[in-house]
Amino acid sequence: MLEAVKVALDPTPRQERLLESHAGAARFAYNAGLAHVKDMLERQEKPEWSYYALRGWWNQAKGTLAVNAVTGETWWRKNSKEAYNAGLKSLADALSNWSKSRKGLRKGRRVGFPRFKSKDRATPRFAYTTGSFGLIDYDPYALRLPKIGRVHCMENVSKRVDGAKILRMSVSRHAGRWMASLTVERKDGPMPTPLKGGSVGIDLGVKQLATLSDGTIIRNPRALDSNLRRLRREQKNLSRKRKGSNRRRKARTRVARLHARVADLRRDLLDKTTTMLAHAYADIGIEDLNVAGMVKNHGLAQSIQDAAFAEFRRLLTYKTARAGARLHVIDRWYPSSKTCSSCGTVKAKLSLSERVYHCEECGLVIDRDLNAAINIQVAGSAPETLNARGGDVRQTGSSRTMPTPVKREPSGGESRVRLGAGLGNEAMQMTSL
Repeated sequence: MLEAVKVALDPTPRQERLLESHAGAARFAYNAGLAHVKDMLERQEKPEWSYYALRGWWNQAKGTLAVNAVTGETWWRKNSKEAYNAGLKSLADALSNWSKSRKGLRKGRRVGFPRFKSKDRATPRFAYTTGSFGLIDYDPYALRLPKIGRVHCMENVSKRVDGAKILRMSVSRHAGRWMASLTVERKDGPMPTPLKGGSVGIDLGVKQLATLSDGTIIRNPRALDSNLRRLRREQKNLSRKRKGSNRRRKARTRVARLHARVADLRRDLLDKTTTMLAHAYADIGIEDLNVAGMVKNHGLAQSIQDAAFAEFRRLLTYKTARAGARLHVIDRWYPSSKTCSSCGTVKAKLSLSERVYHCEECGLVIDRDLNAAINIQVAGSAPETLNARGGDVRQTGSSRTMPTPVKREPSGGESRVRLGAGLGNEAMQMTSL
């Protein structure tokens, strides 16, 4: 099993200059390789842009390319060869993605031809794949980076890795902080014991991040919206600075730190919520939302992207597999919001402004999101069932379904208390059915 371990580095000023030099070396190799490929295309030659072909070309050309224009000194030996290889590997992947996208062999949006990386806009990064990099036996709070030395870390790296084999180490700078991402390989452990918790349905939304079928409401942190005013002010301040000046560099760092804060606030709640769900319930039902179609609503696009529905599902997918819980993904066309959780009646229309569900057949009055969560719970625990009572469903001549009602199980208040204790009062508001 492959796993990513990300730690924050605490380099000295000298080591920080060396890190920037290695990142610049990777960018230089990327741009030099791209210029070489473009030159071959202009000469109408068959380009060789695989990783090994680019690396062979670089080994022959580095003596004439990596030369100081003023002193004539060859400087490529000052950095680890892995930095140059990382830039060439990035270029080979970019060219491969462009070629596959052009031929229709790659899913997703069409990828354009690679462009040159500038020092101002590109994220400083490089990677190690071979050599004596990684942990230091006598110092659990440090990493060994060839040509840079021992770099102190902000936490116990040895404890995070826990004896796993390190395959790759990527070093990058984000918002003024250097980070190391370790790709580790762990041995497959025993299958996790299935949980004894009950089932739950989750309805994701913009007003509230998630509404659970047992009545729990997880508050939406609105990470971007709460920092949008400060972000606009700092971006306006950045636009007024002269390009290439120190003040512009400092203003760019302030903007990057605000973006990092937004991402940290969002990721913190998503991590805590999905971890608690994976360990509190044995069966979890969630909808297969069409996020790409939802963001076409320009009035809600920013709020939908701020909520990060896709990231919520991604985290929940691998955490339930680790904990032994079962994740049931409900079809996106299932009318969870339009279906009455009491009698199974399906409404023909339900506008987004109607936040309370009123059933005209049985008279049920319930919160719209809670009603949808209950329907998702039942659909996840019994895929053949389309109502919240757990009975069988038969179609009639009318537009509604007629279920055979069965007794509803208790709402499971104990699970609500256990889940709420892990998230804290600020992140969760407890309600009851």
